[in-house]
Amino acid sequence: MKKYITFGEIMLRLKPPNRERFFQSPLLEATFGGGEANVAVGLVRFGLDVAYVSAIPNNAIKIKRKKK
Repeated sequence: MKKYITFGEIMLRLKPPNRERFFQSPLLEATFGGGEANVAVGLVRFGLDVAYVSAIPNNAIKIKRKKK
């Protein structure tokens, strides 16, 4: 079976809850994505063997991402 590898940067999306405007809410929801990551997820859903290669800084965001 072939193995697919995607290379790219992971993107952090911050958005306020409940369709509020950015500065209307003191809270923000964080989600991760990015074109290459989305392609990797799509290929996995087709049952393919996939790896995702990226570099992220050693900070609290990296720690949160590793837990998912």
